[in-house]
Amino acid sequence: MGNIFTHYSYTTTDIQVMQKDTLLNINSRQSDLSIVLETGHEDVNLPRFSPFADWKEARRFAGPLPFTFTYNTRRQEMLIVEGVREDWIPKPIEVVNQHIPFLKDIGLGDGILANAFMVNSIPYYWKKGKIEKWNN
Repeated sequence: MGNIFTHYSYTTTDIQVMQKDTLLNINSRQSDLSIVLETGHEDVNLPRFSPFADWKEARRFAGPLPFTFTYNTRRQEMLIVEGVREDWIPKPIEVVNQHIPFLKDIGLGDGILANAFMVNSIPYYWKKGKIEKWNN
């Protein structure tokens, strides 16, 4: 439905999630994606090259922004939609291994892992969008 109402060009991929002991494996053959997470540790260190000093600082950047925007050039209008979430409690998690070809595909190389959080069971919805005239 997202492609009917937006220009985002959503696609799908095959995702398999498998938990074995304390390791959570997330894979996609179609996207050549592989991520392995360690779920058994409570005290997790930040990734080696993280730009953040600690998890508290990293937490400020975890999660979706409260608003999404799109601009209609022809009408010079901005569509603003607010997302509402409750019980957003990100838990630091250790990334044991990652293979994410999408990063190279969009020109970011391998990227540098700054942090990783696990978030479960989030009540989330979008409010009705508002259109505002854009005055330059």
